[in-house]
Amino acid sequence: MNWTLEVVTLPVTDVDRAKEFYVDRVGFGVDTDTEIAPGMRVVQLTPPGSRCSVTMLSGMPPSPGAKTMAPGTLHGLQLCVTDIEAARAELVGRGVDVSPVRHMGAGGWEDGKGDTWNSFMTFEDPDGNSWVVQEAPSELSER
Repeated sequence: MNWTLEVVTLPVTDVDRAKEFYVDRVGFGVDTDTEIAPGMRVVQLTPPGSRCSVTMLSGMPPSPGAKTMAPGTLHGLQLCVTDIEAARAELVGRGVDVSPVRHMGAGGWEDGKGDTWNSFMTFEDPDGNSWVVQEAPSELSER
């Protein structure tokens, strides 16, 4: 049996503001934006080419026994791209505050691209949830 990671809940304070950021600035697609019951809204977004989505909830009670995260406390979500410099230029062009491209060198983090699998940049959403973008040598379907 496969166990596939398909949805990650993203804790945000304002679903509309977060949706605008992820769709208009980062380029995610909208899978659904629905009110499942009065006052209970689910917005699910997917990065281009990804098999995993993020969902943002408003007015939803937590699942029985589940813990909740405060907005801005999800860190280290990672996206992969095949051209990190083009991806950075796209994000900057859309108004996202993105770190420089960096790699891990002998003395720690250094500016510029590194070898295969060793080029990264980071950004945060309006709540402070943080993302890492890593350059991969090929598309996922080719690995």
